[in-house]
Amino acid sequence: MLLRLTGKAELIGGNEMLRIHFGDADQGAVRVAAAPNPFWEIATSLHRFQTRDGRWAYAGWLRAVRAGLREKGLERAFRTVLLPLFPRAAYFPDFLTPARGVDGLAAGLDAILATPPRRVTEEVARLDRVVGAPRWAARLGAPEERGELVRLLRAYHDVGIAPYAESIRSRFDAERAALGRAFLDGGVDGLLGGAGPSIRWRPPTLDVDVRAVDRELRLDGRGLTLLPTYFCWRTPTSLADPALPPVLCHPVRPPAAALPPDHRWAAEPSVPLAALLGRTRAAALCAAAGGATTGEIARAAGVSAASASRHATALRDAGLITSSRHAATVLHTLTPVGASVLRAAGPRP
Repeated sequence: MLLRLTGKAELIGGNEMLRIHFGDADQGAVRVAAAPNPFWEIATSLHRFQTRDGRWAYAGWLRAVRAGLREKGLERAFRTVLLPLFPRAAYFPDFLTPARGVDGLAAGLDAILATPPRRVTEEVARLDRVVGAPRWAARLGAPEERGELVRLLRAYHDVGIAPYAESIRSRFDAERAALGRAFLDGGVDGLLGGAGPSIRWRPPTLDVDVRAVDRELRLDGRGLTLLPTYFCWRTPTSLADPALPPVLCHPVRPPAAALPPDHRWAAEPSVPLAALLGRTRAAALCAAAGGATTGEIARAAGVSAASASRHATALRDAGLITSSRHAATVLHTLTPVGASVLRAAGPRP
């Protein structure tokens, strides 16, 4: 069944497939977003309240955000405004996840305010037909009503997203580094084939497991932006309006310390590597294989952040890793020498 919607498609139930068709020009126009989009984080974080899927992974966050909403007096608006506008269902409006969000919260909020009233009205009407919308939502075409929504989105962001910005950015940067390394190692095939277990590159199509109806998307020379998203759980989601710039919102991969030992993304040091470097430093080197922040190295190696920083410094001084700072976050990745050491030390799980 082919369905074209002006919005996201995510249907509670079994996984279906989004098939993205690439032309020759599209393969040269695949990119990874340069920064997280706070509006996709808002949308997917609101979905976490509407399902038990992945609740264990966000349990602490869910408790803290519920408490914060109560403290700020936002519980009623959360239930009656945000959840109905961002249902974890077949559709929610595109104007709520503006592309300008990559430039920051303020830029995205301005884009929501600047959305043409006709587009807002059409998308809200579609929400009502597909999922069901509260009666007040029809008034969002009026700029003053959207102003109230913008203030609520900012307030929710202050409670549910901003306090976790460092974790979101560090996981985003680690995912971006891993995708970059996949591209360096394997070109576009490596990049598209390494974006997660729910995404399969079968040239010239990209098959994506989504919680949605089966549908097709032809890029027609526009390329595709991959957007790693912290609160996206297991299955990607996307804009379904073919007129909008194609974007695929997909989960960041979990840090190695949060995964079972046999997980495809786990990074356990081999016995020879641990004997050479010591188990802690070997674990730090393995963690850097996919790109890791100092905090993620600390969790992977089971040490404090200060100790992880010292181990990272030793590995960097030895020429095995390189470190780059992004705002308050330091991202560590392998140098060619570091990658050679890992390969020479034997296979890893």
